[in-house]
Amino acid sequence: MDRVQLLLLGFPVFLFFSDLVNLFSTSPPPPPLKPSDRLHHPHTHPHPHPHPHPQPHSSPSHHQTADFPTTPQNPEVGGLGYGTTVELKFCVSCSYRGTAMTMKKMLETSFPGIDVILSNYPPAFPKRVLGKVVPVLQIGVIAIITAGDQIFPRLGMAPPPWYFSLRANRFGAIASTWLFGNFLQSTLQSSGAFEVYCDGELVFSKLTEQRFPSEFELRELIGKRVPDSAFGKNLGSVWS
Repeated sequence: MDRVQLLLLGFPVFLFFSDLVNLFSTSPPPPPLKPSDRLHHPHTHPHPHPHPHPQPHSSPSHHQTADFPTTPQNPEVGGLGYGTTVELKFCVSCSYRGTAMTMKKMLETSFPGIDVILSNYPPAFPKRVLGKVVPVLQIGVIAIITAGDQIFPRLGMAPPPWYFSLRANRFGAIASTWLFGNFLQSTLQSSGAFEVYCDGELVFSKLTEQRFPSEFELRELIGKRVPDSAFGKNLGSVWS
């Protein structure tokens, strides 16, 4: 067995075991909080207290960090976008995350206090089902290539002619099956979507327009649906 055959055999085997590890491995636990984040030390006063009060110990958070940043920690109450929620649902496997983060920062800068949520837009149900079937077919084809001499007689049938063609180039057939299956699975998992919702209403759809929205266009679409801020409403009631 020469080096080319070893490479053609070892590469799909490596991909197979890496997929198995990713399939059965659990997500890592959240990082522990620093001591400075767990306790909030009060400001020191020049005069001592006769009865110091014990400081409450805040328990560390047990929920894991979200994949996408959602709500800002300190929203600007009464800001221009306060009370408005914008959801950007995009295809994660299509590498649209950078575009979504750019739009998120633009909206948060243009409309202070707005709540921008990033989430994944899954593919259609048939594509999700086919994405689960592809790995099974990969394993089945590889098993037939490697052990077809025992599989076909047990099924009570003679090996078909295409089996001998695959058998003649076993290592190339295994590598091609695994690489093509991974490419097909990645294609089935992508939706190509970049959908923008404002308070639950669809305002822009890449699936319909076949393009991304520009920053100016998205700012104008959201600006038409952002109500007056709480400060503006209170000011209007005072003048009235």
